[in-house]
Amino acid sequence: MATFRLKDYQTRALDALDAFFRRTHTVGREAAWAEAMAQQGLSPIAYDPRTMGDTPAVCVRLPTGGGKTTLAAHAVARVGRACTGTDAPVALWLVPSSAILAQTLAALRVPGNPCHEGLAEHFGDRVRVCALDELATVGPHEVGTSAVIVVATIQSFNVKDTSQRNVYSFDESLARHFQHLTPHQTAHLDTVSAADLTRQPYLTPADVGRVKSSLANWLALHRPIVIVDEAHNNRTHQAFETLRRLAPACLVEMTATPPKGSNVVFHVGAQELQREDMIKLPIVLMEHPRSWQDAVRDAILTRARLELLSNAEADYVRPVLLFQAQPKGGEATVEALLAHLTSPDGEKLPREQIAVATGDQKELDGVVLASPLCPVRFVVTVEALKEGWDCPFAYVLCSLQNAHSAKDVEQLLGRVLRMPYARPRQHPELNRAYAHVVSDKTARVADELTDRLVNNMGFEAYEAVQAIVPPQMPLPGTTDTVDDGPLFATTTPRVPDAIVSLPAMPSQPLPPELVGCIELRPTTAGASAIVRGEITEAVEAFLLNGCTAKQQTAVAESIQRERLRQSATLAPSARGVPFAPLPQLGLEWEGEWQRLDRRLCAELGEFDLFAEPVALAAFAVVERGNLFEIGVEDGRVRLDVREAEQLYLNDIPSQSTEQDLVRWLDRECRQVEIAQPVMLRWLLAVVQHLQRDRGFTLTALVRSRYPLAEALRRDIERRRENAVLCGFQQALPGLAALPVAQDSFRHTFSFHPDRYAGRPPFYAGRYRFGKHYYGNDRIHDLRERTEIGKQLGEEFLCARAIDMEPRVRHWVRNVERDERFSFWLPTATGYFYPDFVAELTDGRVLVVEYKGSQLVTNDDTRRKAQIGHQWEATSGGRSLFLMATAPGDDAHSREVARQIADKIDGR
Repeated sequence: MATFRLKDYQTRALDALDAFFRRTHTVGREAAWAEAMAQQGLSPIAYDPRTMGDTPAVCVRLPTGGGKTTLAAHAVARVGRACTGTDAPVALWLVPSSAILAQTLAALRVPGNPCHEGLAEHFGDRVRVCALDELATVGPHEVGTSAVIVVATIQSFNVKDTSQRNVYSFDESLARHFQHLTPHQTAHLDTVSAADLTRQPYLTPADVGRVKSSLANWLALHRPIVIVDEAHNNRTHQAFETLRRLAPACLVEMTATPPKGSNVVFHVGAQELQREDMIKLPIVLMEHPRSWQDAVRDAILTRARLELLSNAEADYVRPVLLFQAQPKGGEATVEALLAHLTSPDGEKLPREQIAVATGDQKELDGVVLASPLCPVRFVVTVEALKEGWDCPFAYVLCSLQNAHSAKDVEQLLGRVLRMPYARPRQHPELNRAYAHVVSDKTARVADELTDRLVNNMGFEAYEAVQAIVPPQMPLPGTTDTVDDGPLFATTTPRVPDAIVSLPAMPSQPLPPELVGCIELRPTTAGASAIVRGEITEAVEAFLLNGCTAKQQTAVAESIQRERLRQSATLAPSARGVPFAPLPQLGLEWEGEWQRLDRRLCAELGEFDLFAEPVALAAFAVVERGNLFEIGVEDGRVRLDVREAEQLYLNDIPSQSTEQDLVRWLDRECRQVEIAQPVMLRWLLAVVQHLQRDRGFTLTALVRSRYPLAEALRRDIERRRENAVLCGFQQALPGLAALPVAQDSFRHTFSFHPDRYAGRPPFYAGRYRFGKHYYGNDRIHDLRERTEIGKQLGEEFLCARAIDMEPRVRHWVRNVERDERFSFWLPTATGYFYPDFVAELTDGRVLVVEYKGSQLVTNDDTRRKAQIGHQWEATSGGRSLFLMATAPGDDAHSREVARQIADKIDGR
């Protein structure tokens, strides 16, 4: 089995957690939070301390299928080091149910599982994973030398009266963990009360006032990292009161749908999961209004077609179809469906290929669906499948329950989203999920599923409307057509009809100009307006007219949803239109053309740890009474006495050797481009310098090894930046747009149809951009009006001028700080991401960087203009670069439009 590598967003999530908790010690929680928001380009929002008080508490938001458990497994080590300063943390991992508890324990324990491998990567075999009733098997000698992860349900702790839960009761088997404790260590722990004597008869009056050797006290003693899975289920006042009782060092919540008040330190959207091949999208939806047998037949055909395609895959994939039967009393019950599937007059499926998973029949128990020896291709259920059940081979959902009443369809839909092996499939059809739904409603089932994706599965609104497509819509980025199978046929893309739900039939007649645009139909719930073509402002005004304020809100939401769906359909990326490749800057190096990136700049600059003297001047350790401070260059790590029980022993010889410390620092500071022998030699030189020239004892360095590692990482980065700057200056004279072969894209960048790096919040202005490559509703970081003065924004006016230029075929709002999916040019200090990239109708590309008049003459603008013009000058006429600017007045838009036109004309 191939080793699972963390996806880019998972690494960024861990980096965000690491940075927040480290900086909390240095600059304080609120300042660390502000930095975390700024580093990710998020709107500045205040940290909310109401849930956990002084305990730092943050949330990671990942949609369904994002790999929360794997991420949490890696977070134990990263957060342990950053927050508690130990490589052997105690963690309490809380899950919502017993089923998830069993699944999580297995995932963390079984070798080969990505979650187990995540722990092994950081701890090796120095880790204990246990349930609450297994904690007594952990010896005192293991605490502090091995990571201890206790997996439990929140219900095990969540109670007002602690006498009602065993975790708060005296447990003699834990008594050895409470011996020889100092008063400071026990000050916050529960003690035996007189009431405990009646509930636990083996206690005597002599025990009253004695610290309880309970599970809860054991956790509170070691101040655990608390990780809460599916955290949206446990955000009551009582739940947080329970967590505070355990004296955690920090709280990390994992959820797809964080409620208000969650401190979301990192958020990733569903489309990024798709970019990273974690989930299958879009979901191809077919409604079957006539009979459930039709839905069953087409779903079986879909699965059969997918299995034919899967035979050509390098990985073993056996597509599985999930049937959701009707409950007892319905027509398509489990019994009726099973008879239809196996009957000679029905679908004639072999019974061994069908597994029934209901309360009475548990044919999936013990079955490994991913095994090539497993014959199961069909799973029949009624309600949601057992919590924690996971099978990336599930591709097709066939729900025979009416969509408006089958709330379990949401959970089942999540089952078919996960991508096998988290790698893209060779055939585009195997990168999608499929849903066949029986519906007797006039309104489309897509609206029901869209709402569930948004409200319960962590999708943004724009992602949800793009995630569900009708069968005639082509796969973004392809022009594939398949003759057989109802879900694989494609047609020429067109603006889909919009269906807007109304509370009642409008009382006023249709205006003459809208007669051909709107068709009104009465429904049992009111009315539906079928809009042919785009929903214009005139159409919107008519649909809202006559509604009450409350009704207008619902109608406006329906209109917005339909606009998002239309925009997603019309976008060039959704229609499979390719974006012209852009040449990248590079130079000839070692006999071949290479793109100039930071790696090459560092190599040109001869990055060498020994290029300058070994020194770590900013690192210092000072003990002052009950406060221990460690300097780390731009701040001071402050640890109170409870966090640093034994920080007064610097003069006592350490049992660790220099080599032990150096090897540990090597693991913490390891760099891909630095050979390990070089790193080890440099680290040894630093450690010896700190002892010989700075007067540190080895014991002091061992005890402050985490801040020391951070200081070393910063020093390595500083040295690398110096080398990059030197290398860029050497390369600048010879830089050129790399030659582009007719049959190769090696030296080019292309915007991929379904790999846009944009992040919410997206553009939401009234002007409708008609040429943005990813659609009007997926424009990154663009505001129509300024927050101050509410004037039209300067970058908006520049984007509008590009959109209105007749020689622009399509354009992209480029995204900063994403070198994989955005276009960039190298500079001495990093990468320059121009604001806009456009493809012209003649095949050339135009790159536009906008600067307000107040920024035109600064050094940063001059550097960007220099590298941009060099890129244009060496591209052989294929590329244009414009540093656009204009005064902030009414002539602004006209001035920018003139500059764009002049650039295209060559003036």
